[in-house]
Amino acid sequence: MATLETRNLVIDIPGRADGRPLSLCLAPGQRWGILGPNGAGKTTLLHTLAGLQPPRAGRVYLDGAPLASHKRKAVARCLALVFQERQDGFPATVLETALIGRHPFLAPWQREGAEDLRLAREALAALAVDHLADRLVTTLSGGERQRVAIATALTQTPALWLADEPTNHLDLHHQVAVMRLLADQARRGATVVMGLHDLNLAARWCDHLLLLFPDGQHCAGPAEVMLEPRALERLYGQPLTMTRVGGAPVFVPTPDPGDPVDHDR
Repeated sequence: MATLETRNLVIDIPGRADGRPLSLCLAPGQRWGILGPNGAGKTTLLHTLAGLQPPRAGRVYLDGAPLASHKRKAVARCLALVFQERQDGFPATVLETALIGRHPFLAPWQREGAEDLRLAREALAALAVDHLADRLVTTLSGGERQRVAIATALTQTPALWLADEPTNHLDLHHQVAVMRLLADQARRGATVVMGLHDLNLAARWCDHLLLLFPDGQHCAGPAEVMLEPRALERLYGQPLTMTRVGGAPVFVPTPDPGDPVDHDR
């Protein structure tokens, strides 16, 4: 299990003035969704939490100690980052790519063993890409690559997930499967933090939300408190109508009187 904290954190977004400092505790078992319009800083925040980008001010703490004080290999053993977009620069098979998740646990020049292979194959099966194990990643579709990326993170057995648009490129069925997998990781004690564009995925699968506004302001708390239509309308600059399906809130853009209407439906 791992706890990630921010203390008076200001992320560094070029051209934007400092926003309100963010102090937050992301605890084991929680499923956090980061919501905000394009440019609000979701990706920048995730990269800062992972230690890939320095903050403008404040600090990130992992298990009570500054993230920067931890050795990078130790961080990689407990923290997995799923990027929104990735470049596959080397010709590697799907299985070889999944095994990258085991690299933090290997000594220099050590090859993967039977247990590493087992974890990788199980992760590929969990993402329904095990049948692609011998395919080159460069030959896959965008959705298949995304599932391989999540399988690679799963192979890492992280206590802390930072996932930037984990459902990117995925069809509806695989979106639900990935969100179920991340929810299961949280039930097993992992800390799960996701940057999301889809408000309804966040409403369905997250128990805590962080709203990032374009001016650097923010608010955070339990999902049932944050899913307030007026706050979400301010967040996205879009009137919203809320309904419920199976007890879960669902948000749709409120039609404008000038929008076309199909009267035959």
